Amino acid sequence: MSYAGDILVVEDHHDIAEMVCEHLEGCGYSVDYAGDGRAGLRLGCDNTYDAVVLDLMLPGMDGLEVCRALREARRDVPLLMLTARDTLADKLAGFDSGADDYLVKPFDLEELEARLRVLIRRRRGGGGDVLGVGDLELDLRSLKVTRAGRELTVTPIGLKILTLLMQRSPQVVDRRSLEQAVWGDLPPDSDALRSHLYVLRKAVDRPFEHALIHTVPSAGFRIADEG
Repeated sequence: MSYAGDILVVEDHHDIAEMVCEHLEGCGYSVDYAGDGRAGLRLGCDNTYDAVVLDLMLPGMDGLEVCRALREARRDVPLLMLTARDTLADKLAGFDSGADDYLVKPFDLEELEARLRVLIRRRRGGGGDVLGVGDLELDLRSLKVTRAGRELTVTPIGLKILTLLMQRSPQVVDRRSLEQAVWGDLPPDSDALRSHLYVLRKAVDRPFEHALIHTVPSAGFRIADEG
């Protein structure tokens, strides 16, 4: 298995930490572990990592404090925060402290690794070839679409719609822009786009717990991780 990167896992729950570390090592990552916030901050400042998995509730120094301290130390490492709190206020607090992504417990290990892979690719400058929103990835070279590590079957028109939505995420894309991206200046009847969006949603959202594709009434559509 090829080397995937260096990860720091900061998690005080031993069983969760052990499962996460074992899974990431099985995916080709080299993993360091800290069981409290101060140890995690020390490792994060002393070493170079491709990404950090950081629990919110930690002894000694919580995840928000660790995240802010890493950013103040000019560490721009991609940071994925784990928490049992799933309110909007909690998520905004995490993002305001400098987190790049947010995953609510309990979570699938495959989704965790998929989100880390997206963050690392962006950090390494691969964002031009791979689009990512949450645990959804679109490789623009191979046109392969995956979510939480699972490959999805998307129609050619669905790929055009998905590409534009992901390129503009989290902005709203109006109906006219989507129709022009797919059919140019000669779109078919008004139900065609609706039908293709329905099929795309079945592929991207239906098998998973929360939807990524959202309708914005009187405005258009957007793709964003609001789960």
